Amino acid sequence: MGARECKGLAVVTGASSGIGLELAKLFAADRYDLLIAARSAHVDEVACRMREAGTSVEACRADLSTPEGVETLHAAIRAAERPVEAIAINAGVGLGGPFVENRWEDELNLMRINVVETVHLAKLVVPGMVAQGRGRVLFTSSISGTTPVPFEAVYGASKAFVLSFAEAIRNELRDTGVTVTALLPGQTETNFFHRAGMNDTRIGAGPKSDPADVAKAGYEAMMEGREKVVAGSIATHFEAHILNRMLPDSMKAERHRKMSEPGGAE
Repeated sequence: MGARECKGLAVVTGASSGIGLELAKLFAADRYDLLIAARSAHVDEVACRMREAGTSVEACRADLSTPEGVETLHAAIRAAERPVEAIAINAGVGLGGPFVENRWEDELNLMRINVVETVHLAKLVVPGMVAQGRGRVLFTSSISGTTPVPFEAVYGASKAFVLSFAEAIRNELRDTGVTVTALLPGQTETNFFHRAGMNDTRIGAGPKSDPADVAKAGYEAMMEGREKVVAGSIATHFEAHILNRMLPDSMKAERHRKMSEPGGAE
């Protein structure tokens, strides 16, 4: 990973673009050596550019929606022969549209990467952190995990799982030296909505936060050992801290329906 003096090894998944890429940049600026992972070949290009800027970084191409992909990443972590000081488990996908029309295969893929393999990766990495008596874990959830989200039903449920999981193991690990933080972004300017098939929705076509700002909020919260952080615009904070706490679930669902219903942007 390189001989420069640094703070240790950090791992970032979903690091080829968006929030994951910005998290990787923050780790690099903070003098961590990096292992970045993504399914896309673009992760190799990202690693090359970061090396040119003086960062010690290795790339791992792996499909983190599969157990084989997670095991591939874990093998790369073991090959580094260094303890993991921090890991940002950020890889995830979205899926818009009516539940009764979406393909089961797409929903299953979402649940695998957002839920099953997220837990799998944590299961492989976190025990080592506990054994060494230190470590920082950041899970990327979403404000969608705090409210019913019609036309993103499986996605929202997956992010609610991630939030609950992060908060639960944070409590379990409170005396171990390992901290767990959940990042809850709102609408962010990434490829998320395009890949989720939501370009024609109000939320997909509407204003979005800079992924660099979202990553910075998550990074700072993780380094401070905080439980969770909402990241994004003033509207995002209002939704998460006021509306989603005060409104009944039925009203929150109806509100989100207007934003996520297919064709709503027209």
